[in-house]
Amino acid sequence: MSNRIEQAEQYYKAALDGGVKNADAPFYYGLALKANGKYEEAATQLEQYATSGTNRTLVARAEREAQNAKAVPGLVAMRNNNEVTPLDQINTASSDFSATIKPDTKELVFASGRDGKKYPGNGEGFNHLYAIKFDDAEKMTGGTVMPYESVAMGGGAAAPAPAATGTTPAPAAPAKNDKDAGKPVFNKPNMHQASATFSPDGKMMIFARSNDGSKKGLLSVDLYASYFRGGTWTEPELVRGVNNSKADDFSPVLSPDGQTLYFASSRPGGQGGNDLYKSTLGANNRFSAPENLGDQINTPGNENFPAVGPDGTLYFSSDGHPGFGKLDLFRVEKTGKVANLGAPINSTGDDFAPYLTGKDMGVFSSNRAGGKGSDDLYMFRKKPFKLVTFYAEGKVLGKDAKTGATEPLANETVTITNTNGQKQDVMTGADGSFKAKLDTSATYSFVADRGGYFTARQNVSTVGKTPTQDQLPNEQNDITIPVTLTLDKIALNKAIVVENIFYDYNKWDIRPDAATELDKLVQTLVDNPDINIELSSHTDSRGKDAFNQTLSQKRAQSAVDYIISKGIPAARITAKGYGEMKPVIKNAKTEEEHQKNRRTEFKVTKINASSTN
Repeated sequence: MSNRIEQAEQYYKAALDGGVKNADAPFYYGLALKANGKYEEAATQLEQYATSGTNRTLVARAEREAQNAKAVPGLVAMRNNNEVTPLDQINTASSDFSATIKPDTKELVFASGRDGKKYPGNGEGFNHLYAIKFDDAEKMTGGTVMPYESVAMGGGAAAPAPAATGTTPAPAAPAKNDKDAGKPVFNKPNMHQASATFSPDGKMMIFARSNDGSKKGLLSVDLYASYFRGGTWTEPELVRGVNNSKADDFSPVLSPDGQTLYFASSRPGGQGGNDLYKSTLGANNRFSAPENLGDQINTPGNENFPAVGPDGTLYFSSDGHPGFGKLDLFRVEKTGKVANLGAPINSTGDDFAPYLTGKDMGVFSSNRAGGKGSDDLYMFRKKPFKLVTFYAEGKVLGKDAKTGATEPLANETVTITNTNGQKQDVMTGADGSFKAKLDTSATYSFVADRGGYFTARQNVSTVGKTPTQDQLPNEQNDITIPVTLTLDKIALNKAIVVENIFYDYNKWDIRPDAATELDKLVQTLVDNPDINIELSSHTDSRGKDAFNQTLSQKRAQSAVDYIISKGIPAARITAKGYGEMKPVIKNAKTEEEHQKNRRTEFKVTKINASSTN
C-alpha cells in the first residue's frame, strides 16, 4: 500500500506458507514477484489465482498480469539505442519527479519532497514545485535549484534552495517587500503540489494540488490553474468542468498547441484503477467535459502521467500493459498500438512522468535501484545510431600444378554477384589485391577465372555479421571480410581427389553427404566449360580383385550419373573404376592408410584451345 511491493515479497511468501486466510494474498504475492523480476514465478502464481481467486476484479487483473509477465522475455530482447543519465545535480534523497519546461523562460520545473515538513501518509516531505535554469540546456547541466513561487516576477524561481543535498530549504519564498505580501503562492506548506504544465506562451500553468494528511481533512487530488496577468500570477483555482469530487485528478499535461489537456483520474466509469482522460479548450476559454481515452490505452491497471511529444505522439505510464515491473513508459504508435519503450528507460521499478524535450529525448522519473533515494529524475536520449560498412578485401592467386607454389595475379577481373543476380566487376592491382564495398545482410559469390586455370569461386555473406550497437567503437565502423581466390593451373591427366565421397558398405548409391561434395564438382564443370574429365573410383586392397573392380566401376558410374543429372553433358565426363589397381599407399596396413586408398578422383582428359589462352 506504500508502493514498496518489491519489499513485500518475503512477507507474502511467509504468510502463504503459514496458511494465511487472506484470499487475495496470492495475487499480491504474484505482483511482488513480478516487481522483483521473477517473471516465470509471477506468471505461475497469477495464473493460479486467476483460476482459484474469488475477487472478480482481481481475477481479471491476474489473468492480464500473467499474460504480461509472460511477455517480458520479448521486451528484454528488444534492442534500442537509448542512454539514460541521472540528473544528480537535481536529485536528492527525497522524491524528485514530474518535470516540465516552461516555454518562455526555459526553466525546468519539477516536484520534490525535499521540504523538511513530513506528510503523514508516507513519512516523506510534502511535494512542492521547484525550478532550475540550466547553464547548458541541451546537456541539462549547471544552474541552481530554487522553489518555484508565484511571487517572483514572471513566475520564475525565488530564493535558492540547496540542490542534491537533501537539506531543508524554506517551504515557500518569503514576500520580497510589502508590495508582495498577500500575493498567491503555488507551494502551500501543508499540501502537495506537483506536475506543472504550461501553455505555449507560458502564461497559464495547470498543476495538481492535494491533501494535507490530516485525519479529517483528506482532500482528494485536484487540478488547479493560475494565469500570469498584470505582472503577477493569479490565485490558483480549480480547473472548471474537469475535476471530479469523487476521485483524484492529477498529472496534467497540455498538448504542444495548448488546446488539449490530458490528465489521469481515478473517477468512476473507467477501465479500472487510474485512467487517462483528455479535455479540449473551447472558445470560452473553458475546458470541455473530460473524455476517457478508451480501452486501447486504459487497462484494468493504472495509467498515469501522460505526455505529448513535439510531434503529437502520446506517451504515458502504466502498470497494466506488458512491462518490466511496476509502472513502465509507453508510446502510442500511429497505428494506435501501445509500445513499451524498453530498457534502459524502463526497469523493474516505477518509471513514469515522461516529458519530451525533443525528438527521441527528454526527462522521466524513476525509483529504480541505484538512485539517490525515492523517485529521481533521469534524462534519456537516443544515441546516434552507429553505422557499419562492410568491405571485401581479397587477393587472386595463381597456383602451379606441379610445385603448388602461388603467385599474385595482377589485372584479373573478379566478378561479384548478389542473390538478385546483380553483378559488379573489380580489377586486381599489381599485388593481386582487390577491395569491394558490400551491403549489410547480403550474400555474394566472388568468381575469378583465367585461361588454363580452374575457375576460383568463394561465397561471402554479411548476414548476421553486424555487431550490436554497444560493440561498435565509433559512429562509422568499417568491417572487412577476407577473400582469397586461388586459381589452380589445369594439368592434363593429373589426379585431383574429391574429398568426403563415402558409400555405404558394399553399396554404390550416392548418399546425401556425397551429393554435397559432387555438387562442388558440378560447379567446377559449369565454371570451366572447356574441359572434359574422367571421374574414377578406387577401393582398398582388401577383398577379391574382381569384386573390387566391379564395385569401383559401379560407384564411379553412380557419381557420373548424378553429375549428368545436374545438367552436365554426358560427353564431358567418363566413369572409370580402378578397383585396387592404383593405391596411393602401397602395402597399406592401418585403417587410415586403407581409407586414403578408398577415394574418388577426377582428372582433366581434354582442354579446348580457348581455355589455354
